Amino acid sequence: MPVHTLFGLEKILKVIFATSELAPLIKTGGLADVSGSLPGAFARLGLDVQVLLPAYPAVLRGLAVDPASATPVATVPALARLPEAQLLAARGAQGLKLLLVHCPALFDRPGNPYLGPDGKDWPDNDLRFGLLSRIAALLGTEKSPLAWRPDVIHCNDWQAALAPVYLAYGLGQHAASVVTVHNLAYQGIFPADAVARLGLPPESGAEFYGKLSFLKGGLACADAITTVSPTYAQEICTEALGFGLHGLLSRRANVLTGILNGIDTEYWNPAADPLIVQHYDVHTLRNKSINKRALQAAMSLAIEDAVPVLGVVSRLVEQKGIDLVAEIVAELIALPAQLVIQGIGDQDIEERLLALAKKYPRQVAVRVAFDEGLAHMIEAGADLFLMPSRFEPCGMNQMYSQRYGTLPIVCRTGGLADSVVDWTPATLAAGTATGFCFATPSAKDLLGTIRRATDLFRHATIWSTLQRNAMTRDFGWERSAAQYVEVYRRVLRGARH
Repeated sequence: MPVHTLFGLEKILKVIFATSELAPLIKTGGLADVSGSLPGAFARLGLDVQVLLPAYPAVLRGLAVDPASATPVATVPALARLPEAQLLAARGAQGLKLLLVHCPALFDRPGNPYLGPDGKDWPDNDLRFGLLSRIAALLGTEKSPLAWRPDVIHCNDWQAALAPVYLAYGLGQHAASVVTVHNLAYQGIFPADAVARLGLPPESGAEFYGKLSFLKGGLACADAITTVSPTYAQEICTEALGFGLHGLLSRRANVLTGILNGIDTEYWNPAADPLIVQHYDVHTLRNKSINKRALQAAMSLAIEDAVPVLGVVSRLVEQKGIDLVAEIVAELIALPAQLVIQGIGDQDIEERLLALAKKYPRQVAVRVAFDEGLAHMIEAGADLFLMPSRFEPCGMNQMYSQRYGTLPIVCRTGGLADSVVDWTPATLAAGTATGFCFATPSAKDLLGTIRRATDLFRHATIWSTLQRNAMTRDFGWERSAAQYVEVYRRVLRGARH
């Protein structure tokens, strides 16, 4: 039976997946990881998907595309202050179909896709990502410059969220639209006069407290809204985590769905990971201790099998609760425990952690940097992984950790609540316990949960049971992709276009 018929679809579904980042070509955060994996999972389910993203220099280099010699598949004319752009076709990993928005005036800039050399937002980011949004919308209409027409335009975060607004105003019959919120804190807010620069009418629905909000416009106009975990979908409808959009999201709750992200289970696989010292799997868990000793040696910690190692790979910012970790270092050492931290972030938190590492050189190691190899070493070598986030739309490290039998300690928020099952006698008996959770992002609750975990660490039989539970959980993208296809099916059945 053809795959599309399993979802009640009459034909192979065509999807434009609009994003500003795509791992491994251009990445600043989790959006890139999602964009690098989810479209491929769609393709494996039989969908015809094309990823639309800007032709940044890093993308062109990574794909070996030379715009001077490449033949554009289409040209998109200028609109208002949006310049003309060309579309270049390319192939990504595993043959993924890409459409690159080539507009040197907006995208031929080095480094970070959003920030200039001074570390500040490019002043024309409204035009840069307005162009991405406008082209995504245009491809889903009868005015498209391509013969290939998508059924669904899937817009990721604020950078693509104006697409449903363009669809709602002046483009005629069009594809259905889905907006995915990866982090509601980032909304793409610009001065009110950006509306005219982007060729939108004043009544576009993107007004936000006297300014223009890309994300607010998309949330108001999209046929469906998704976010990256079921719990986060509930949280963003509250004043505490709604960032001023909770009223709109509450009114649109009937089209809001939380879908937990997946992870690349081939890349994050301790049985084949080329970046760790010793491979292991659920049947050879004893080999994990070799990675622990290698991590301790690499970070100049005391090599002690009986002392649990707590790992952190994170942005070093308050949102991630790293300040809470810093508050309890002396108590952690007294348990005893060791701490390995890697990341970059706020200077005051970085300096505080470095001072602690200097004070306790055999128990605390801090690397203010990001190194992929060390990230894998921490996942494989630590016994516990700390994620005391104050909010976390999804998070992925807690899933990586479970794959590696490194039990996560998490604050019960967002995707952390949806992907980690707290150890209790009941969950142990049910065979579902995979880590340790606490309810309030406080130093006291974090320390109490770490004590609970390190006490259990001394019970090897129970500990190995939790490790096996964690390592056998299914965090692959196919599960998530199937849920997105169900969202597509619903919006197409209810389409008014």
